[in-house]
Amino acid sequence: MALDHYVSQVHLRNFYSPVLGNKMHAIRKRDLLKFPCGSKDVCRIDDGSTNAYLTEERIIEEFLKGVEPRYNEAVSCLRRGEIDETTIYVIAGFAAYVATCSPAAMRVHSAPMRQVVEATSKILDAKGMFGPSPTGLGSRSFTELLESKAIQVNVDQKYPQAIGISNILKTASVFGNGLWDIIVNDHASHSPFFTSDFPVAVEHAEDPRVLNRIVPLTAELALRIIPQPETRGEVDLSFSKMRFRVVRPNHSEVCSLNQTIIRSAEELVFFRDDLPWIPDFVRKHARFRVQAHTEEIRTGDGYFVISSMQLREA
Repeated sequence: MALDHYVSQVHLRNFYSPVLGNKMHAIRKRDLLKFPCGSKDVCRIDDGSTNAYLTEERIIEEFLKGVEPRYNEAVSCLRRGEIDETTIYVIAGFAAYVATCSPAAMRVHSAPMRQVVEATSKILDAKGMFGPSPTGLGSRSFTELLESKAIQVNVDQKYPQAIGISNILKTASVFGNGLWDIIVNDHASHSPFFTSDFPVAVEHAEDPRVLNRIVPLTAELALRIIPQPETRGEVDLSFSKMRFRVVRPNHSEVCSLNQTIIRSAEELVFFRDDLPWIPDFVRKHARFRVQAHTEEIRTGDGYFVISSMQLREA
């Protein structure tokens, strides 16, 4: 049984504390427990990369061979502004993997599938495709049972993961052909960037069709990926549409970015420096998580399901 890390160890090591040596500081959101940990200790699941819905169950590991060994060099190139196809592929690939295979991603992506199954079931029920329910359930229709929550649809979270893995190059292409803000933190000595067990934090964009991703890379460096809707239908690994700029946020903007990183974290927040203000700052935002928001709109004899991701109190 393989012990697979859904956040690459090479990423987490960039947040190691010089005081702790080969460890970083962590806070667990549910109870605010603070503890030191190494990259091997966290963000791992037995056979997390194995997916029985795929013909090649561990095919995602082949993808990671082109990402993880090059990660540190890609971050260094990004810091120097030396951005080529390999740098873009590695960083976009890292973000695509977390957005596909982490527990937060699988949880969030299960919700739209559940909604689609429920909507489809209602359509089939209206066409008389289901027989009467057992008398123990009051002989109610399938739709009535669903709406009363007497029955519920459960989605195996490995299924959305399988779809995500199958489309991993498309996701990497969308991320890699976006607009990139390379965010240099000039306030890292007293306000370093955090990271987490879901280091592709969600940020609402000006365009309601897209969702920005905040990717912390080190305590001094982060990335804002602004996807472009027109790149969704193609796979362009030459990243011909990628554009970037370097931004230097003020202290207030750094705090806002860290707030987004903490709120997007699934369970764990990681940081380099044990500064006195950090526990209280994490506490203020620990109740939030990334949640799926779905809307079911009736359209004649069918349904239109709209899904998005939001940061909401859990």
